[in-house]
Amino acid sequence: MIMSDADQPESTGIEALADRVDRVELGPSSEALGRVTEIADGLAHVSGLMAARLGELLEFEGGAQGFVLNLEPESIQAVLLDPSDAIPAGSIVRRTGRLASVPVGEALLGRVVDPLGRPLDEAGPIDVEDRQPIERPAPDIIDRDFVTEPLESGLLVVDALFAVGRGQRELIIGERATGKTSIAVDTIINQKGSDIVCIYVAIGQRATAVRRVIDAVRSRGDISRCIVVVAAATAEPGLRWLAPFAGTTMAEYFRDRGGHALIVYDDLTKHATTHRELSLLARQPPGREAYPGDIFFLHARLLERSAKLSQDKGGGSLTALPIAEIDAGNLSGYIPTNLISISDGQIVLSSKLFAANQRPAVDVGLSVSRVGGKAQLAALKAVAGQVRLDYAQYLELRMFSRFGGFGDASVRHRIEHGDRIGALLSQPRFSPLRSIDQIALLTALGDGLLDNVALDRIETLKRLLPGVIDSEPRLAEISARPATLSADQQDALLACVRLAIAKLSEGES
Repeated sequence: MIMSDADQPESTGIEALADRVDRVELGPSSEALGRVTEIADGLAHVSGLMAARLGELLEFEGGAQGFVLNLEPESIQAVLLDPSDAIPAGSIVRRTGRLASVPVGEALLGRVVDPLGRPLDEAGPIDVEDRQPIERPAPDIIDRDFVTEPLESGLLVVDALFAVGRGQRELIIGERATGKTSIAVDTIINQKGSDIVCIYVAIGQRATAVRRVIDAVRSRGDISRCIVVVAAATAEPGLRWLAPFAGTTMAEYFRDRGGHALIVYDDLTKHATTHRELSLLARQPPGREAYPGDIFFLHARLLERSAKLSQDKGGGSLTALPIAEIDAGNLSGYIPTNLISISDGQIVLSSKLFAANQRPAVDVGLSVSRVGGKAQLAALKAVAGQVRLDYAQYLELRMFSRFGGFGDASVRHRIEHGDRIGALLSQPRFSPLRSIDQIALLTALGDGLLDNVALDRIETLKRLLPGVIDSEPRLAEISARPATLSADQQDALLACVRLAIAKLSEGES
């Protein structure tokens, strides 16, 4: 006999539930709970969680998060990642079993996030593809490759004299308000249309300064290929400490998949100050300038993660532009000397040049790129080799010329030549130059084509030149990537400069 559904026994559901109950393994369970014994200034001392690991995330009563900073014999020290106003002493703390991590993936592109990957813009939640620990080991030596490909900043003084290669770590250092962030932002803007993903990490910066950077990238660059990680000056010390490591993990996602990324740390001086603050609160023994003894290791393990990977590892690259601030031009400070020794070169900005309206205010004598010359375009390297020496000699001659005039015509010519080098290297913000334009200008400088151009007209010449070059059919093949130039192409470049100078003269008349 076939029974309908209505004729089925009612006990079927009860029997299934009883069967599930029978399969449950009953027994005691335990959970380690800690208690806050002391809390102040973003740092909590927690007892009862002796099995916690360094870097492990903790959950405080009320939902606030923190991570383990130090392990002590009787307690642990945790850095808070959320405001601590609602966490009194005696609050319960639970382990999560997870290390501090951040979301990674394509979904972060175009977004403004905090160091935990939480959105700070108004574009809604982020669809996370994956999460990775903020602390990851640097690539092994065997997994690295030589830095051979340039990262073009669009700034003539950088690309010609202190070229940066993909996978390099080039420090930008100078006094306050000398244009350090401007160089980094111009480099980010110049990646518009390239295959490089840019990550800007703001550490302890004012909200207005961060807003200016975001607005500049949105209006002149490609924000859809950028990630902005913000730990403002008002953020918890734990977020400011995590910010550069979190941004590096986000950038490594693209590098490890064969892509290319650029990360800007703005700035590591404030990050070092945050690390000193937390270390002193944790009662660690202070060293030079009250910084803890591990401050060098902190930044070394961060910057070593930027590298060019071998072809066996995908051939991706992560280029770092850390920024550091100095006081009164003192490059021998503790943090500046640490960062200079870790990085592959430094771009030093001068307050005197900045005050003299030389922008970017790069000190040619103190700046250096230790590996960028291997990555510089051969065509650019060929015409830029003499410029640095000529400009350095010009600066010395100009200093001595203040004590009296020179009667020697050759010396006067060298000073006038140096004036034109300075005018070429001066470049307003948001006006990048392509490599082909830079090569044309430096070739014309070496051939003396600019000797009769007034200094105040050189900037106009730089604006006219790209249109003239684009109309020259002999340069169509190399305008995008001028690796080397033939004699005919060099002649074509000089012809373009002459035509631009003629147009400049017509405009004046």
